[in-house]
Amino acid sequence: MPDRDAGAWLWLRERLAALRPAARPGLTTEASAVVVRTAVVTDSASALPGDWVARCANDGLLTVIPMPVMVGEEIYGEGEDDITETIALALAGGKSVKTSRPSPGQFEQAFLAAGRRGYEAVVCIHISGGLSGTADAARLAAGRAHIPVEVLDSGTVGMALGMAVQSAVAAAAAGLEAAAVSAAATDRLARTKVYFYVPSLEQLRRGGRIGAAASLLGTMFAIKPILAVDGGKIVPLEKVRSAAKAIARLEEIAAADAASRPAGLARFAVHHFGNPAEAEGLAARLAAALPGCPPAQISSLPAVLAAHAGLGVLAVIVGEDIPPPVTPEALST
Repeated sequence: MPDRDAGAWLWLRERLAALRPAARPGLTTEASAVVVRTAVVTDSASALPGDWVARCANDGLLTVIPMPVMVGEEIYGEGEDDITETIALALAGGKSVKTSRPSPGQFEQAFLAAGRRGYEAVVCIHISGGLSGTADAARLAAGRAHIPVEVLDSGTVGMALGMAVQSAVAAAAAGLEAAAVSAAATDRLARTKVYFYVPSLEQLRRGGRIGAAASLLGTMFAIKPILAVDGGKIVPLEKVRSAAKAIARLEEIAAADAASRPAGLARFAVHHFGNPAEAEGLAARLAAALPGCPPAQISSLPAVLAAHAGLGVLAVIVGEDIPPPVTPEALST
């Protein structure tokens, strides 16, 4: 989660700072006494905070592959182009907005770069295979890589994926082997949920993420569904009759989930697209309902997800904080 989650992420910041003077991850420093052998790769659907990514990317520990978005005939790469306003205007004007998976070549370059930096293995963690072919592209490239590459289909999106990536990066920075890095991500994924509301189901229908019948139902009867990502796909949770009631119910579902978590561990992230004031209000109400939780991270939905969810989406990710990983040297003492 964000920087204000002091425990685990303070540890990670200190670990990254200690590793930086080593010039390459295959070397150690007196401060860390840890050899970092595993690099982590993800895609831009992970919604990771830009400043957090920048700290991890300097040493090649983390690589975020941009996912392409097509607006009309133009192709943009998330993270490479400032496309949020372009997509918002296109959606508001009914212009075609589509997405695609990254090319296997982009992953090949990432794997080659990891090898050149001295990493011995790569763990890839990607957007649900039920929503994108990104993991398949990574697997194609992994078959041609010169170092071992494990590809995980996260089965989810947004900061639910991002939290798993953060756990993987923390495990890698602790010097854990690739299998343990993968296990850290898998464990975090199992403890993270995505709930969201969209004013209209039409954009999800156009992208093939829901069926035409469900979209027609929402249009004809003004249904405002609460949706979730489950089993790698978008599924309906509840049907509500108005936007205000849908947002209130989204808040109730997220708060109840967080309250069911072990004391002090629940964490929130809130995504929006084109409606930051609504997101801030939702986050404030969640904070009031669960004063023991740190304030939610609030961010615009990544373009590759906004292209399908459409304007006005509100999503709440409920997860858990993580303890700092147990380093190899600690295990040997």
